[in-house]
Amino acid sequence: MGRGKIEIKRIENATNRQVTYSKRRSGILKKAKELTVLCDAEVSLIMFSSTGKMTEYLSPSLNGNTKRVYDRYQQISGSSLWNSHYESLQNALNKQKEINKRLRREIRYQEARSIFYVHCIVKKLIIFSFWIYRQRMGEDLDELTIDELRNLEANLEASVKVVRDRKYHVIITQTETTRKKLRNHTEQHHGLLREFEPIDEDPRFILAGQEEDYESAIELANGQNIFTFRLQPSQPNLHNGGGYHCHDLRLA
Repeated sequence: MGRGKIEIKRIENATNRQVTYSKRRSGILKKAKELTVLCDAEVSLIMFSSTGKMTEYLSPSLNGNTKRVYDRYQQISGSSLWNSHYESLQNALNKQKEINKRLRREIRYQEARSIFYVHCIVKKLIIFSFWIYRQRMGEDLDELTIDELRNLEANLEASVKVVRDRKYHVIITQTETTRKKLRNHTEQHHGLLREFEPIDEDPRFILAGQEEDYESAIELANGQNIFTFRLQPSQPNLHNGGGYHCHDLRLA
């Protein structure tokens, strides 16, 4: 007896359905391989089970390049497999562009608001600073309350104290600097005096003040190992009994 005809419909039992899929999948793969060998055909087979498992077969001549099959199919059939995907990507790109434009407008708006806000704050600070300055100069005091006047007075006293302390600090610093300079000049002066003390006591040197003393000293020094120094008239402090320096003396 022959086998009865099997009705083609969905198998409700999941186990039987999976078993039937496995058997027929093996049969289809076998037929695809036979077509490749017997007929020298290029066969591409892709199957997905109800559980999502994929089974794929490509003819050895395709070298595993599935895209080559798809490109050949599009070329021969004249249809495109990627139009829908491309349109979807294009729509997504257009949405992103719109979002980008909206964000850019929002950013420009926020920047303009921030600049205006900062401008208002700076303007208020300038006005407030000018108002404080006028009050400290004794102007615009008519509308101030007694508490505001007291606060202004306290602020002025604090400011005066800061300025006074700074002034005293500068005075003390400059005074100390001047004292150090004066002490250095005094030490240099005393050092020069000590250098010329042996010359003053040496009998070979004569210190001449007036013109006639200078001429007498010249005559006395002629023919002897005596050195004569002359006080210059341009140094009145030496004629008045003050000390002398090396640049106040001239060798005759």
